[in-house]
Amino acid sequence: MPTFDDKRLQRPAGEAVAYQVTAGVVAVRETPAADGRLATQALHGEIVDVFREEGAFGLVQCRRDRYCGWVRMEALSAPLLQATHKVSSPGTHCYSAPNLKSAPRFLLSHGARLSVSGREGDWLHSDRGGWVHARHVAPAETLEDDPVAVAERFLRTPYLWGGRQSLGLDCTGLTQQAFEAAGVMLPRDSDMQFDWAGEDIPDWRAPNALRRGDLVFWKGHVGIMTDADHLLHANAWHMAVAVEPLESAITRIANYYAEPIGARRIDVSSERGRIPDWLSASA
Repeated sequence: MPTFDDKRLQRPAGEAVAYQVTAGVVAVRETPAADGRLATQALHGEIVDVFREEGAFGLVQCRRDRYCGWVRMEALSAPLLQATHKVSSPGTHCYSAPNLKSAPRFLLSHGARLSVSGREGDWLHSDRGGWVHARHVAPAETLEDDPVAVAERFLRTPYLWGGRQSLGLDCTGLTQQAFEAAGVMLPRDSDMQFDWAGEDIPDWRAPNALRRGDLVFWKGHVGIMTDADHLLHANAWHMAVAVEPLESAITRIANYYAEPIGARRIDVSSERGRIPDWLSASA
């Protein structure tokens, strides 16, 4: 079981300075190097605590899920701005002017946080970003009703280890995005999600035991059920987000890797808005 001594979650030593991501997305790497392995990503508007700097990189802990790693300091700014809106489409461009022919500055992914300070027609001005189309964003407090519907927006998105954005994401990046949009925060990795998210489904292999929104786990992998029989997951076989019969996925993954280890069910209506124990506990 993951613990708070796990280096992925353990708060680094020393005093922290809070910064906000001002790039479209920033890589959170395992080492302070441009080619360091990707651990996760922090999206525009997210807050990170910086503990120390080495060259162009800062050692951070992401406030949204406690994950730690190294980011380029040039992607961060201070002071913190209050988020008023978030990106609700799979992705949208941030423009230099309220005009679709103006120069795009960067891509904003689903879930990116915006501090909107003005409007011209169908365009909203986001501080530290630029102009975004109003139909691609929603007020920050907006919650989705169905995590699966959110996950389905990412169909055919390329697989990216450590990714959690519209241009690429991994299995837990997908489940995190889907449930966070519905107001339920999940930890970053599959072992943490298996141990800490929702409730166990003891008879999940029985006919019709699973339902839409249930999570099925392997060691190191997770997918979300679209109904009793089909699994949606970002996976390295398709190298994309794909939906397929659960039994087909079980057979294929068993041939190459291992059998599944279990399934869990999250009651969105009761969990949404609650700060989970794993996020509020002391490191």
